[in-house]
Amino acid sequence: MQGQNNARSAFRPDINGLRAWAVTAVILYHFGIPGFNGGFIGVDVFFVISGFLMTGIVVKGLERGNFSTYGFYLARARRIVPALLCLCFVLLSLGYIFLLPLDYKTLGTHVISSVGFFSNFKFWDEAGYFDVASHEKWLLHTWSLSVEWQFYLILPLALWGVWRLRPGRTTQTIAISIGILLSLGLSIWTSNTSPTTAFFLLPTRAWEMLAGGMVFLTADRAPTSIRARRLIEAAGLVLIVISAMLFDVRSPWPGWRAIVPVGGTMMVLFVSVSSSLWTSNRPAQWLGDRSYSVYLWHWPVFVALAYVELQRDLVAIIAGILFTMVLGELSYRWIELPTRHWLGKRSAHAVTIQLALAAVLVLAPAVVIRTLSGLNGRFDPMVESAAAEINNINPRREECHAKQGFSSPSCVWGGRDWKVIALGDSHTSALVTSIAAAAENEEPGVVQWSYSGCSFLLGVNRLETPASGYQCREFVEWARTQLLDSVPERIPVVIVNRYAAYAFGPNDDPRRNNVPLVYFSKIHDRTTPEFLEEFAKHIADTACEVAKRHTVFLMRPIPEMGFDVPRVLSRRLAFGIKQDLSISIEDYQRRNQWVWAAQDAAQKRCGVQILDPTPALCHDGRCFGSENLRPLYSDDDHLSEFGNKRLVPMFHSVFADLHR
Repeated sequence: MQGQNNARSAFRPDINGLRAWAVTAVILYHFGIPGFNGGFIGVDVFFVISGFLMTGIVVKGLERGNFSTYGFYLARARRIVPALLCLCFVLLSLGYIFLLPLDYKTLGTHVISSVGFFSNFKFWDEAGYFDVASHEKWLLHTWSLSVEWQFYLILPLALWGVWRLRPGRTTQTIAISIGILLSLGLSIWTSNTSPTTAFFLLPTRAWEMLAGGMVFLTADRAPTSIRARRLIEAAGLVLIVISAMLFDVRSPWPGWRAIVPVGGTMMVLFVSVSSSLWTSNRPAQWLGDRSYSVYLWHWPVFVALAYVELQRDLVAIIAGILFTMVLGELSYRWIELPTRHWLGKRSAHAVTIQLALAAVLVLAPAVVIRTLSGLNGRFDPMVESAAAEINNINPRREECHAKQGFSSPSCVWGGRDWKVIALGDSHTSALVTSIAAAAENEEPGVVQWSYSGCSFLLGVNRLETPASGYQCREFVEWARTQLLDSVPERIPVVIVNRYAAYAFGPNDDPRRNNVPLVYFSKIHDRTTPEFLEEFAKHIADTACEVAKRHTVFLMRPIPEMGFDVPRVLSRRLAFGIKQDLSISIEDYQRRNQWVWAAQDAAQKRCGVQILDPTPALCHDGRCFGSENLRPLYSDDDHLSEFGNKRLVPMFHSVFADLHR
């Protein structure tokens, strides 16, 4: 209790106000409010604040000679765990009613990782934070709690070890300075080579929290003039606002760019203006008090909007933000304050047991849900069948679809003899079984050369991930060398790529519209006619280069739905909406007509053959994502094993050519 009283007497309204700024930025970003494309920097602000406070607790305890590592951990658990467990319990309860088995299983898995404070590793392994798939993850935002908890585990041990070597703040300052330099250097390097790793893991985030610790250790050097303090505070807040407005999902993060919001936060903390117009006002204090609960609830509210396809509806967005505030208030009043007060009166032993039991009550059903694959049988079989199409994919995808390295496993579908090369990106992997099925009674011998996120285009360079981009170039060059020097001329090549996504960005994320993912001679920030002309030339040049030795089949692009077909269809069916999903043929042509023109140019120039999937997938002015209420796709743009069989007649010509 003494620690709590001291903390209350040392209450700093500027820190509480900063929390309000941080959570506001995050909420406005996640709900897609224009002008806050970099609102994710709010998490960086939280990290700096956390580092400041935690370093202060540890160092002051060491100086008093009464610091308890176990007590430190327990205090953090009292603060974080109850509201988190409540959120997970509510989501699991509502999920039983509303979530389809696959989604429910995923939720169970994420509850386990969130309560275990390793969700940052889980989400790092699954996908990037900025990917559209993240909108399906109800607990994605808990990655930051996991990073903080891992920092909490290490910080007191590290500072205690340094203190044992040489007591005093000077030594601690040197140690933290070294930690900042090492972590920041790693962050800058990793943000360019492996952005997802840099975003989610502690080693590349620790410098932000250590920066807060540095402020605590050097705060006695702050200027005494109130005017100077207010100017520094204002400059720091300006840096935070600029970061939230100017950075976006295309900015490798954290890296050097995070120095801007981190530096701004350090400036505000350093000068400690207690009566600030910007941080001490009543709305900021109200929101700052509730910032943790508001942060916990805001993301599930947004995911719920996405679940019912209202994430871009202005009225729904405003209602969602208001509902977030209501839930934050309820969580603060009914969970945070009562549990903090109640647990604060009990012994460390009792608190440990009570929190552990509460965690078990949440983890046990989560384990059951995960083990039993999301509890099938809760919905109509038609609904669950539609949802299950997400797993109806290439059965050898993990084995045969290259995701790293410079070559392909060269998996052969049917027999041992190579008869056809299927070459391209993940769309090739999604279609290779339908190519093999087109051989009918003979051994197809289809060799799969596919690389994730890598279109087979000579001279292509990836923008988003330099390391993967380098490997993509190497893969393309490897395939080119194999085709022109090693593979017999009699073997035809079927080239399948998702060109439009590389030219315009994925069409399921409006924040990335008309933002190229690749470049050739120079980088383009936006998709321009000049860029498309150069792209089209490389499509034709690549096909004609291969056509010097092989018969080449260029496939027209598969229609991209712009939404996850199995998930959307199954959810609509669950709500009683029985209608097949589709996009207009005009939308398809608007996105792909330049590709058709490039392929036609290659056909005219060097005699490549064209394969057109649209007659099998499009009719009556629509391109369909489902047929008779069964998805044709496993996601938003890859045909499932069911859907790709519609293209078998189209691929007959590939094998017919072999017998001429």
